[in-house]
Amino acid sequence: MKNIGKKVIIYSMLGLLQVGMFSSVAAAASGPLHNDGFQRIAYLDRNDRHDNDRQRQHDERKRQENERHEREMKRRPHEGERKWRERQEREKDRHDQNLRQIAALLIGIAIGSGSSGN
Repeated sequence: MKNIGKKVIIYSMLGLLQVGMFSSVAAAASGPLHNDGFQRIAYLDRNDRHDNDRQRQHDERKRQENERHEREMKRRPHEGERKWRERQEREKDRHDQNLRQIAALLIGIAIGSGSSGN
């Protein structure tokens, strides 16, 4: 009888400890236990729209850069072969630099949207 009583007390204490640990974890968790689902959806929707706007701006800037690059790569009237080749080299360097800046902006958008979700 003494052994059974001790076991009941020990197991009930262990159960209470587990419930206590679960309640502290549940209180710290920001999941479906809290009733802020609608606010969270509105926040995510607002961020998605903002990210979409920035993505659209990025796409437009890239399109404009490609159009500018295409115009600059064409040979101009009365332009010598050597001058045209030199200008093409400079334009290729400039175009690559601009595309790197545009890509960096896109990476910044991706990092920003990833960190704002947490």
